[in-house]
Amino acid sequence: MGSETTDRVSKLRRAVADARPPLPKTPRPIVIIGAGGVVRAGHLPAYEKAGFPVLAVADIEPGRAAALAAEHRIDDSFDSIKKLVRFAPLDAIFDIAVPASQLVHVLCELPAQAAVLMQKPMGENIHEADGIRQLCHERDLTAAVNFQLRYAPNHLGVLALTREGVLGQVHDIEVQVRTYTPWHLWSFLDNSPRLEILYHSIHYLDLIRSWLGAPSSIYAKTLRHPSTPHLAPTRSVMILDYGDAARVFIATQHGHDIAPSSQLSFIQWEGTHGAIRMGMGLNLDYPKGQPDTLAYVERGDRPPQWHDLPVSESWFPDAFIGSMGSLQAYVEGSAKDLPTNVDAAFETMAMVEAAYRSSERGGEPVITRTELGDRA
Repeated sequence: MGSETTDRVSKLRRAVADARPPLPKTPRPIVIIGAGGVVRAGHLPAYEKAGFPVLAVADIEPGRAAALAAEHRIDDSFDSIKKLVRFAPLDAIFDIAVPASQLVHVLCELPAQAAVLMQKPMGENIHEADGIRQLCHERDLTAAVNFQLRYAPNHLGVLALTREGVLGQVHDIEVQVRTYTPWHLWSFLDNSPRLEILYHSIHYLDLIRSWLGAPSSIYAKTLRHPSTPHLAPTRSVMILDYGDAARVFIATQHGHDIAPSSQLSFIQWEGTHGAIRMGMGLNLDYPKGQPDTLAYVERGDRPPQWHDLPVSESWFPDAFIGSMGSLQAYVEGSAKDLPTNVDAAFETMAMVEAAYRSSERGGEPVITRTELGDRA
């Protein structure tokens, strides 16, 4: 490797190391509604790491909030949302982590003009999403949806590399996930009519929208896996139509429990100047996960070669610092934009809905010889 290439790699390594999520100047207190697995594995470890104060947690299942509060040394817990709301200080951030079907009911309990971070998805379908969006506006809530993949440390690294000119004009984005996901860890999904796109690939749809905006249309097929016939579809393929500007697709298979060596979990960007790939280790051996990864290649390299860059943190829990930090910075006025506000989140939900509609309607029938003869 020549000295010029070595200097370039060192510069890009520093740029990735310096990438940081948005943070408030003065963190506001957080009160959490929901004491499930995502709060235990994502929210609370992230907030502790960032120094965000958590005052209380509530869950309608008796004793559940108290157990989680004791585990994380949180002083107050409640078995009632009403009690939590009465307890919460005026400047509190309400962090909601409940099943999508319960979001509207929880939002109705909150005080007007509250600041709210909702766990995705924003409802179970486009109609619920629109109802949530309207409710937030009617009650003057400063509300965002927790699309935390945007703030995963390796994605912040992707953005840093892009600012350094690694990609140029993006013309290709692909998402490949072939792994085994233990859906039984989320019992509320057992009866959900929608699963993979709504609860998992929605992250990729939102991330792609953050790069390219919404596509003109989506071609999709989502289907069940024979190992989990009681669940809604857990395998999906989606092609996002951006005309001739970019080839964009998502392919996921969550039932691959055959060989860990053949599992995949990555997003790759290609542009006029080079390519970047981020590996999402969380999807591999979930919930333990493997380390996240980041690599890039530039067209000017001689010979062209991929360069691996160190990623010291991970999607879970570190990305949750960014989603909460973004809301807090916006509420205090130190940030001008709230990228995952409810209006923007509605656009992501519209992409989800388009994918399900496409899957139901099916593709273009293949013309048989007989049909061709009949048309002659």
